[in-house]
Amino acid sequence: MLERPIDTDTHTATIRLMTEQDLPAMLAVQAACYPPAMQEPAAIVLARLRAASGTTLVADGADGVCAYVFAYPSRLGAVTPLGARFAPAPDADTLYIHDLAVAPSALGQGLARRLLAGLSKRARTLALPHAALVAVQDSRRFWEGQGFAVRDAGQDLAAALATYPDGALYMTRDMRKITVDS
Repeated sequence: MLERPIDTDTHTATIRLMTEQDLPAMLAVQAACYPPAMQEPAAIVLARLRAASGTTLVADGADGVCAYVFAYPSRLGAVTPLGARFAPAPDADTLYIHDLAVAPSALGQGLARRLLAGLSKRARTLALPHAALVAVQDSRRFWEGQGFAVRDAGQDLAAALATYPDGALYMTRDMRKITVDS
């Protein structure tokens, strides 16, 4: 049974939960956005979707899936290494955003903001007061514009951060302060 769309904008795309049928298109978006060293295998992506289907969204436009976000309930200070499976925390206090990507052909439509608004709704439903992520590819300014701030990852997270390209930053924000567009 498909859930109704989370957000619909007839000018761009519908934001909805990702399904397994979306994987080929999602992997094409990943390939268009990341260098080969950062592209994660289909088997890992499928396992993540199955582990966190309620917090994994796509933007579905006229030409199909053009953006996605993978997130899951976690703990503040925990980082998923690049290429690792998700391990949702039973005592979660954080929505960990592992990956957000928008196909180059869909840039400028506000899809990243709309995907984040959909995640904000999910975080509130799950009573998760924090969000965290690892910023890559010089995306710090984008994430700061979304209310995230760089946090010291500490020694405990050094190994996980080392799986990402140089310059990766651990960032967090208070999800209770996100304004959700109506």
